Amino acid sequence: MASHPIVHAEIPANDPKAAGKFYHEVFGWALQLDETFDYLQFMAEGGPGGAFVKIGDGPGYKAGEVIMYLATEDVAASLAAVEAHGGKTVVPQTEIPGMGWFGIFSDPSGNRVGLYAGGMNDER
Repeated sequence: MASHPIVHAEIPANDPKAAGKFYHEVFGWALQLDETFDYLQFMAEGGPGGAFVKIGDGPGYKAGEVIMYLATEDVAASLAAVEAHGGKTVVPQTEIPGMGWFGIFSDPSGNRVGLYAGGMNDER
């Protein structure tokens, strides 16, 4: 079975820039604003990075609900496997222009988890 490490996390906040400042000052995380998507990314040394996202934006970001993303080679196939084992697709395979694809599912316990496949060299 292929490895599916945690590769990204999205932390919801009322004010993503203020949240980023907090984590930068407390933990020293590097911050970078992707102006194309208005997406405040963080890089935590030694671990996966992620982003601070606005509560209510995107796929229904909710306070207290960090979404972690697992690497996969095929988002659609992974979502099919999730559904075959009792989970549900929340966000179907969606292209991130120039970067890759993502999808979000809920597991049988109701947790929302993301999937990410990078690279734009082939069709997914």
